Parts: sequence; C-alpha cells; structure tokens
Amino acid sequence: MTMILKRATPYVLCVLLQAISCLAASFHVVGNDVGAWPRILGSVGFQTTSGGDGGILLVREGKAEAAPDWMERVKLGAFLILEGDSALARELGFRPGPEQVRVSSVEDLRRPGLSIVWESAVDLPIFEIPTDARVFARERWRKAPLLAGLRRGQGAVLWVAVSPGERGYERFPYLVQALADLGLEPPFRSRGLWAFFDSSYRARADLDYLARRWRAAGISALHVAAWHYFEPDETRDRYLRTLVESCHRQGILVYAWLELPHVSDRFWNDHPEWREQTALLQDARLDWRRLMNLANRDCFRAAAAGVRGLLDRFDWDGVNLAELYFESLQGHSTPSRFTPMNADVRREFRDRAGFDPLDLFNPASARHYSRNKSALRDFLDYRVHLARRIQAEWIGEVEGMRRSKPDLGLVLTHVDDGFDPGIRDAIGTDTSALLPLLARHSLTFLIEDPATVWNLGPDRYRQIALRYTRITPHTSRLAMDINIVERYQDVYPTKQQTGGELFQLVNTASRVFPRVALYFENSILAPDIPWLASAAATVDRFEREGTRVAVQSPRGAGVPWKGPALVDGRPWPAYDGETVWLPAGSHAIEPGEGEPHARLLDFTGDLVAATYLTDGLEFSYRSDAPAFAFLDRRPGAVEVDGEFWEIRGVDSEGRHMIRLPRGQHLVTVKTK
Repeated sequence: MTMILKRATPYVLCVLLQAISCLAASFHVVGNDVGAWPRILGSVGFQTTSGGDGGILLVREGKAEAAPDWMERVKLGAFLILEGDSALARELGFRPGPEQVRVSSVEDLRRPGLSIVWESAVDLPIFEIPTDARVFARERWRKAPLLAGLRRGQGAVLWVAVSPGERGYERFPYLVQALADLGLEPPFRSRGLWAFFDSSYRARADLDYLARRWRAAGISALHVAAWHYFEPDETRDRYLRTLVESCHRQGILVYAWLELPHVSDRFWNDHPEWREQTALLQDARLDWRRLMNLANRDCFRAAAAGVRGLLDRFDWDGVNLAELYFESLQGHSTPSRFTPMNADVRREFRDRAGFDPLDLFNPASARHYSRNKSALRDFLDYRVHLARRIQAEWIGEVEGMRRSKPDLGLVLTHVDDGFDPGIRDAIGTDTSALLPLLARHSLTFLIEDPATVWNLGPDRYRQIALRYTRITPHTSRLAMDINIVERYQDVYPTKQQTGGELFQLVNTASRVFPRVALYFENSILAPDIPWLASAAATVDRFEREGTRVAVQSPRGAGVPWKGPALVDGRPWPAYDGETVWLPAGSHAIEPGEGEPHARLLDFTGDLVAATYLTDGLEFSYRSDAPAFAFLDRRPGAVEVDGEFWEIRGVDSEGRHMIRLPRGQHLVTVKTK
C-alpha cells in the first residue's frame, strides 16, 4: 500500500496543481453590471464564469457583499478584487475618510515618471488602507492611495478606489500588473507575435539576454532594420551575425526589414543624382528617411544589387518590404514633403498627361491644385499606379532571390487606406488594388493603421478586419501592425499605449488577424512585457470538469500545465514542462502518466497536429518562412514528408533545434 501511494503521489500532485491553475483562469463579477472588467481581464486571457466560481472574484462598488466563503477561498489561492467602498472592503481595512481629493493625475509606483492623466477629474474620499497593504498607484500630489493590494494565505486582495472606466484603461493602466505583483499568473500564452527592431537603439545591449526576453514575451520573428547593414562593414556585420545567432538559438526568425525608397545613408551620400525630389525640387530628406528615385532604372539596379548582397551575407529567414510608397501624410498641401517629383517621374507623367506635374504647385499655373481638381486627380491616380508598379517589381526581385534561398519568407508592410480614405491621396497607396498580388505571390500582407487613427481604440481593428474580408479571399495571409509610440492626438491616460490599453489592442487584433506585429520592441515598456504573450493568446472557450480541461482556440494557445498530458485522449508531445502547446481548434487536456519518450519543447510555425511514436514523435505544421523545432533530446534522424532531411540546427541550453522548410509539411523525428 505504501509503495502504491508513493507511486501515485506525483500523479495526485499533478492533478491538484492543474485544478488550481485552471481555477485561476476564470473570473466572476458579482451582479449584472460587470462594467469594463471583462475587457480588462479578458484582454489577457481570463474567462468569465458564473455562479461565484472562478479564481478571480470581483465586487463592484455598491453591489451585494461577497459570499461568506470568499475570504476562505482567497486563503486557498483565489484573488479578490474590490472596487470602491463596500462592507467587505471596510472589513479588510479599506475605509473612506472624511477628506476628499480631486484626482486628475496619477502616479503609478512601478513607473513614477510616467504621465498618467485622467480626461475627467473625479472627487474621491481619501481612503485609509491596511498597514500591510502595498500601494500600487496614488494621486500624484497628495499621495492618496488609489490602488492597493495585500496577500492573504495563498491568495490576495486587490482594492481600487474607483471604477476603471468604461473602456477599462482610462484611469489605471496597470491593473493587470498589480494583480501579477500579488501573485497572479497568466492563464494562456501565444508565441506568434512579431516585433520590429532597430539596432541603433540597442547598440550596447546583451543580445542573448534580449533574445531570451523576446521569446518569453511570445515573439517568434524579429524584423531587423537592415538599412544599417546595406554596405559591408566588419563591426556592424559582426553585430548582426551575433544578433541572428542569438535569435535562432531562442527560436526567433529574423527578417530583413527594408524601408525603400530609403536605401542607406551611404547610398544617399554616394548618389546625389538618384535622390528623390519634393514638389519644391529639394532633395527628399524627410524625417529619418533619405528617399531615392527607384523609378530610375540605374538607381533600381544598384539598389537591387545591394539588397541581393545584403541577403547573401546574412542568415536571414525573410524579407519585409515596408512602406514602399511616397510622402507625405499631409499630401499635396505640403509641397516641401510631397513626392515623387524627380525628373524621371515628371517626364513619364508629362508623356502620358501632357503637362508637367510641377504645374500643380505653381501658383501662376492654370493647373495649380487649388483651381484644377481634374489635373490634380490625374497625378494622384498616376502616383498610386506608380507605387503599385514599384511594389510589384520589388516583390519580383525578392522572389528571384528565393531561387538561392527557397525558404525565405516575404512580408509587405502597407498602411491601410480604408479606415482613413485620405491616406490614398496622401501617400499613394491603394490596398484594394494591391491585394490581388496575394493570389500570385507567397507573401504576408502586414497592415499598418495610419497615425491619424491611433487614438480610436482597440475596436478599430475589428472594423479594419471586416473591410479586408470584403475585398480579399486571402485573409489567412493578413497581419496587423500595432505602432507603440507617443501619439500626437489628445489621448488618455497615457500618450503611448501601455498596460490595459496595449493589452486590449494586442488581444483585439490577435482575434481578427492571424498575425500581430509590434512597432517596435524598444518602445514596449517593461511592465507590459511579461503579459504580451497572454494578450496575444486567443481562447474562445475554457471549461473545467474534474481534472479535464476543454480549450477552444482559433489560432492555438499555450496552456499552463505541470507534468505529462493527454490531449484528446492521447499522450501529447508538444509541451515544455510548464506549458502544453495546442493547435487551433477544440481540444481536451487531461493529466497523463509516465514521462514521454521525446518532447517538442518549442516551435515557431503553426502546429497542426502532433503525436508520439514508439521511437520518437511526429507533427505537421504550416509556416510562411523557415520553422524552428526544439526537442528535448538530439534526434537520430528526421524526415520531412517522408524524405530524409538534413539536420541543420544548433544545440543550446539542453535543447536540440531542427531548422525546417517553409510551407505545409509532415515531420517525423526518430530519437533512437
């Protein structure tokens, strides 16, 4: 009997750990008025439940008191959120005092220097809080506590002085982070985020440390500013090779991010004859970009040769042709920024339309844009067609480079012109005309929403996605770019997206687009990084019945798990000891018994299916670029679609990496 108990103890412990973990993945709000809490908690994967069940329990101000056993449940590991004043809050020591404070500016103690401003000030009592409570946020000037928490047993209590607002982030950006400080763990994870990277902001950073940090944040591909490396340079080249190697060791793909018609600073300096011109016939040195005239055949050939050399010198996994159109967002009303007005473009347009487009900007001309709308329309439409022609030409160049690098991924980053129709005329972009390229080329279309709409909130991504479903059947190859930057509009509570707003942006975009990219990794604030992978996870249904967990995810997700697992009744090889990685669809997870023969610890492609073999494992996948598979042991042999596959990978940190081809494939790994 003793031996049986000893053998059963790890299994029983595993089951108990799963029950606790699964409980924490759901929340319950007392009453019918749930406010913005489903938005707040749902943005990082927590699922709503009813009847008082859930690992997170919430009492809003003015609602009925919590059930009498809730504090006991907190001691056993639940998290209780109290909003404003209530009998339970007072019982725990959060009591309103006689004085009031007018709150419009908030200091969050994890980032005291961050400006947090409420759009509308609120008069609140100054609360007395328990002596053992930790203050997370307070009124900036009188230091009145606004957000505080305390541990009780295995669980915790979070108190917030006032409702978080209708959207859930307009008052307290870091509610989720406060819960994390009290011990709350993310419920699900994604590993499919992309991020942009500019080495000029990371010149002295430890690249191995950054790569580990990026992968932990769910980043699977890094789009690296390649213009810094356009011309060979021993020091810069060594840095980039180290960066690529560090990323590959962590299972992060590396794309060459090109910002044509900016080629490089040296290219600009060496070729003044090919510089783009503005409508004032000035060299188009606009912001950081130095624009070249890619319509000129000599310039195009020189730039294309340089790009081919760039791709040959480094172990790239893909290419991102980003923002390959014209300036500027102000359009023709700002001639000093309006392009292209080089001699080649003007000659071609004059041959077609019968007039020089410079006439549009000559106040003495009858064709000045203020008095001749027809002439202006002719040139703006020509400009759109020219941009599309240049884009198609560069897509063709990259596809030609695939002859020597067949697994090279290709991304076209393009600003959306549907949500703000003025963008078409401003920069010469027309997505509806460009999208047919998806039928003829293997590429991902990465949509960038323009700066003019960055203040509109997360729901804009649903509207953008709906438009694209109407104009292209190739929605599986769409992606969304989220720009994490300071916005020029009046936005609240922070100028840059962070905390709850960022999580809602990432989560909403991830639900309606197959891929989400972040611009850029250096602008992501430190408090947000641990929760990005959860914000990107898309779980539509989560249910627990005994030790069995049912999960439905449209794109696949990582579920926290301790020990071996059965998925859909069969032993499952895709887990790393902490997380079970599920493919898209509906799946059931249960505790398994016995250590597996081999495990798939991490994978950069889209996992379709996986199974154990008596002498290894087998899995199928899809990927638009090379895919990295990490095993817990060195493979003896690998087959791809039944054919022997040369093992091209690295061993590091006790993991064994296999580099696999682009496309849809079945992989068989023999470990004996």
